[in-house]
Amino acid sequence: MVAGLFFAFSTFVMAALARLPADQGIAAMQSINITVLNPLFSLVFMGTALASVILAVYSIFKLGTTPTTYLLVGSALYVVGSFLVTVVCNVPLNDALAAVDPSSAEGTRVWTQYLSQWMVWNHVRTIASLAALASFIIALRKW
Repeated sequence: MVAGLFFAFSTFVMAALARLPADQGIAAMQSINITVLNPLFSLVFMGTALASVILAVYSIFKLGTTPTTYLLVGSALYVVGSFLVTVVCNVPLNDALAAVDPSSAEGTRVWTQYLSQWMVWNHVRTIASLAALASFIIALRKW
């Protein structure tokens, strides 16, 4: 589910927001960044990270079998490429965007930088989440 969400933002959501005048794009993204902080999204996003950590620990103790290798790889991809990239890269950009007035010149400047930087990290999250998903599927099929 997380991979699909990131994929949507990479392929059309941010492109649609970038087509809007800066103040409207900023206001829309500020609203998205507020509404995404809800229990259901948190359960899916952080629950997947927690499950990945548990699977990684399990895999380390059972290392040597093909399925556990794929579990370990998938777990690392999700935790590092999705969860940590979000916390270290995307959230600070979201916080910087939240601090600006959408109608200000500073807002427009931040928005321009935000679009390019946020998208790079979102592409990383998308690829990492999809690769993690593929690794988990392979692990299940080899079990």
